[in-house]
Amino acid sequence: MGQKVNPVGFRLGSFLPWKSRWFLEGKNYREALLEDIKIRKFIFDSLRIAGVVDVEIERLPKSIVVIVTVSRPGIVIGRGGTGLEDLKGKLVDLLEKIRGRSLDKDLKIDFRVNEVKNPDLSAYLVATRIASDLERRIPHRRVVTKAMERVMMSGALGVKVILSGRIDGADISRVEKFQLGSVPNQTLREEIDYAQVPALPKKGYVGVKVYIHKKKS
Repeated sequence: MGQKVNPVGFRLGSFLPWKSRWFLEGKNYREALLEDIKIRKFIFDSLRIAGVVDVEIERLPKSIVVIVTVSRPGIVIGRGGTGLEDLKGKLVDLLEKIRGRSLDKDLKIDFRVNEVKNPDLSAYLVATRIASDLERRIPHRRVVTKAMERVMMSGALGVKVILSGRIDGADISRVEKFQLGSVPNQTLREEIDYAQVPALPKKGYVGVKVYIHKKKS
């Protein structure tokens, strides 16, 4: 059987940075890891309309820095920065709920917002768009073909999309693969963006996987 490895996880530490940057031991490690998972879920759910692509978390002894990468930063920042302040307040409430106590007065929470230069080269945004169209019952071949053409027109070297599940509401699940250009699976030096998003149409689950081979920046 083939050994499947997440292309992003495969490159972590050597060619790509870690999404969580901190060091703790024992019980503190478990608690911080759980906090990171819940923080990411909260941000992806709260800022879905802003097109969240990535959430990075850095921890220092007296601060937590959350770096959010989105396609529409104006929605996150809001008028005069009110959106960021509101988001920070909600995050403080979430952390207090997780920890079961008030946060230390010395603890500083900082939000930073980065903009995605080209949304059509983000695997997560492309996969989310495909999943949304599948849920609206648009024929899957039309959806995937248009998405792949947009990716290639944006300057990608290659793109691969894999759909698996009850495609078009079929009674028996199947896997369909689509590819344009080159998408090397075993070359570590190449920049491959990967995302996996579930589509939930009324007739059954469809998994969407997107691989985008980008030019080296």
